[in-house]
Amino acid sequence: MKPLLMYRDRDFDAEAALPWNAEMLIQDLGLIAVFEAMAGKDDLLRDVAKRATLCPLSEPEAILYRQAVLKDCLENPAVVRDLYDLAVKVLGGEKKIGGFFLRYPGSILSRSVQVLEFFVGALRRLRVVADTRSENFASEGFRTFFRVLREELSDDYFAEIQGHLNELKLRDGVLLSAELGHGNKSTNLVLRKPKETERSWWRRLFAERPPTFSYTLHPRDEAGARALSELQDRGINLVANALAQSNDHILSFFRQLRAELAFYVACLNLRERLTEMHEPICFPVPEPLGSRRHSFSELYDIGLALNMDRKAVGNDADADGKCLVVITGANQGGKSTFLRSIGLAQLMLQAGMFVPAVAFQASIFSQVVTHFKREEDVTMRSGKLDEELLRMSEIADRLEPGAMVLFNESFAATNEREGSEIAIQIVDALVEQGYTVFFVTHLYEFAHGLFDRKMPQALFLRAERGADGTRTFRLKEGEPLQTSFGKDLYDRIFKDPYIQGTLQTSLNGGSHERGAAPDRHNSAP
Repeated sequence: MKPLLMYRDRDFDAEAALPWNAEMLIQDLGLIAVFEAMAGKDDLLRDVAKRATLCPLSEPEAILYRQAVLKDCLENPAVVRDLYDLAVKVLGGEKKIGGFFLRYPGSILSRSVQVLEFFVGALRRLRVVADTRSENFASEGFRTFFRVLREELSDDYFAEIQGHLNELKLRDGVLLSAELGHGNKSTNLVLRKPKETERSWWRRLFAERPPTFSYTLHPRDEAGARALSELQDRGINLVANALAQSNDHILSFFRQLRAELAFYVACLNLRERLTEMHEPICFPVPEPLGSRRHSFSELYDIGLALNMDRKAVGNDADADGKCLVVITGANQGGKSTFLRSIGLAQLMLQAGMFVPAVAFQASIFSQVVTHFKREEDVTMRSGKLDEELLRMSEIADRLEPGAMVLFNESFAATNEREGSEIAIQIVDALVEQGYTVFFVTHLYEFAHGLFDRKMPQALFLRAERGADGTRTFRLKEGEPLQTSFGKDLYDRIFKDPYIQGTLQTSLNGGSHERGAAPDRHNSAP
């Protein structure tokens, strides 16, 4: 019996190895905030969310299967959380059922009976959910799950297993059969079911008994008692092992159920956070690998929204048929934020999740790879450009056909001409090999050089700037400009009355007394 809530035909591997660039994706795309929102205070939810997000699905059918299950979860959150809590309690409760001398078959059998009785109670609760709540679920995954529960956890099954448990408590002693082996030693000891249990108590009371032979140990015969105990353990060893294996099978089912439900509970947690911030979500439309589909409405950076705990600005774009998107424009205009939203939405789509947008449609990619600028590292043994090129070399060695590559202000650690030449050669090579590239840049020669080619497969977006220098954090199609309007930032910082007052005080070598700092908003410049 398998849950099959994550895949149609196989189990979800909660211990799957993460991709080679997992830590790079987490850092560059701001995934920590997303994982924390999904986890709440449950470490298992965080771990499962991390693996499901960073180990993407590659077929539209698999994505749609998981989306359908998630839609059921969003419609029935209380039932899904109850099922997850049940799995958690079963796994925790099993560990609390102790035992002594568990290397002996008798002790193993005794504990296994207790564990199985505990499991039967949990399985009955699952059967009740399948009987009473299954009509509220429409996905193939949940329909199959509940159907299997009803078929395999039938009333006859519970009656049969309860009968076996009553017998395995061995309240009437142990009936063994044996053969004489070499040296008249007992061999082939097998636990037998007493025939008397198959007849009524009336017949057992008055039935004629066949002649039997018996042997009674003296109460002080310790050696004899040990020998008899060893015979009993040898006789019940096969049954004890079989029962322990049955328990392991049920335990494995609940462990798998917990892991697969953990992903959906994590999605419920994330949806609740976004609902509190009045942020939209939608179920994306996945298109086959290589179909060159990419369009969306009000796509926002979910990590930024979670960190700010309020709505983030969304963007629209139609990049269908495009394999190169170049993003330019004003400093601090939302370019890097937009790039992160692209990567995050793609990972969420291929995890079978909802995405942070009003509408989203995109092709599947074999990989999502990032090459973002890094802050200066005083421990680096080489320059920033060397470090960027080394990372690019590693990416080139590991790229798979059909990948998406996201560049954020890459190769800007050198002069304009050299950085542009490096960037354009790398982009040309990637586009020629069929990769999809998103590139945020301030390198005008690079961006405008590509724009002048009039490439039909390229889209150029530019961060908006108001006439007064304000940033709308929205991107529109537009030709790259020669300026990034850094003067706006200079004016905003160095013409701020509070900043001016602080700088003047520093230059004069003095300091404001506590409470005497100039008013940031009311002081004259």
